[in-house]
Amino acid sequence: MKNSLGDLNNHLFAQLERLGDEELKGEQLVEEIDRAKAITQVSTQIIANGKLVLDAMKIQDEYLGGDSKRMPAMLRETFLPTGE
Repeated sequence: MKNSLGDLNNHLFAQLERLGDEELKGEQLVEEIDRAKAITQVSTQIIANGKLVLDAMKIQDEYLGGDSKRMPAMLRETFLPTGE
């Protein structure tokens, strides 16, 4: 499975649309809310991991020197066109 931050963004908006479905009632609504909570928890960890990678690269570039033009693999698909 190959996912990017763009895919995560799409999943979050899809979940928001499901939560906005006014036809969801009772147990179905409770299940969707629980699903949204789980998605939020996982998403938070994915975003925190991306921030950690960027922070580590900044420190490496600042203190050890480095190529400031490189992009972490986990972020490359989100920010660079395919094939770069």
